[in-house]
Amino acid sequence: MTIAILGGGAFGTALAISMGQDRPIMLWARDISHLAAHRESPRLAGVKLPENVTITAEIGAASQADIVLFATPMQSLATFVAQIDLPLTAKALVACCKGLDLASLKGPTDILASRWPDATPAILTGPSFATDIAHGLPTALTLACADEGVGTSLQGALSTSTLRLYRSTDVVGAELGGALKNVIAIAAGIVIGAGLGDSARAALMTRGFAELSRFALRMGARSETLMGLSGFGDLVLTCTSDQSRNFRHGLSLGAGAVPDPAQTVEGIATAEAVLKQAIRFGIVRQMPITAMVAKVTQGQIGVAEAVQNLMSRPLKEE
Repeated sequence: MTIAILGGGAFGTALAISMGQDRPIMLWARDISHLAAHRESPRLAGVKLPENVTITAEIGAASQADIVLFATPMQSLATFVAQIDLPLTAKALVACCKGLDLASLKGPTDILASRWPDATPAILTGPSFATDIAHGLPTALTLACADEGVGTSLQGALSTSTLRLYRSTDVVGAELGGALKNVIAIAAGIVIGAGLGDSARAALMTRGFAELSRFALRMGARSETLMGLSGFGDLVLTCTSDQSRNFRHGLSLGAGAVPDPAQTVEGIATAEAVLKQAIRFGIVRQMPITAMVAKVTQGQIGVAEAVQNLMSRPLKEE
């Protein structure tokens, strides 16, 4: 199977490096000047793209691939797919982003399915950093596709010697686990940045996972998916490592510093989108951490007030 990756950012390039070790890969980016000149991403300095990777700025070439991976930020995915005119009927389309679209409240596979209804959407998600994948460090991800046959085919086609993919048909669970963990990671960063300690972070992660699970199960996810790589696994990684952009954003907020505006922080828009969904389904009272993250990141309340609001909630059973 031929594979095209749309998106020359850190994650798309890392996937091309891993998958291109032993198979041909087409990597598309809007600006290929640095990639073509140096065969490496400035975000992954020192890691060269394999010879099997063809770099192109001609997006039409993706229509020749059997599998197309969309490695674009979540909040730009809908605009991106609306702007490109590609005949992708009967192909497997794999989203490689995490979150909910703020405008439509859709997940990435729904956005792909709306644009190409005759294609088969899937999502690749789980605990991973681009630099780890690019350097060939062992990484395990979830490949979720509602069509079990296509999912099995994708699992074989996209796995590498260092990138192990576990298959699932629970697309909703895989999407929501990957989306909501970013919200909780911002909260975890706030806790550490504010000097509240590791015990507070552990409590936040535990209650955050309970909150994530309540919301995802209400949306139709399966509990075993949430306990897997795309849920619990990704939550642990992003809440405990400063490689996580969402965690670092929270860290800055908690410390009273100005977060880096150049960083893509998917958890900000996701918190707002999830809150809208929670209000729609009448479960907003069960989403206190998400609500506080949305208010803090939008500047509606300060960190001290958010902590006070969470700590003063009525006592209850676990």
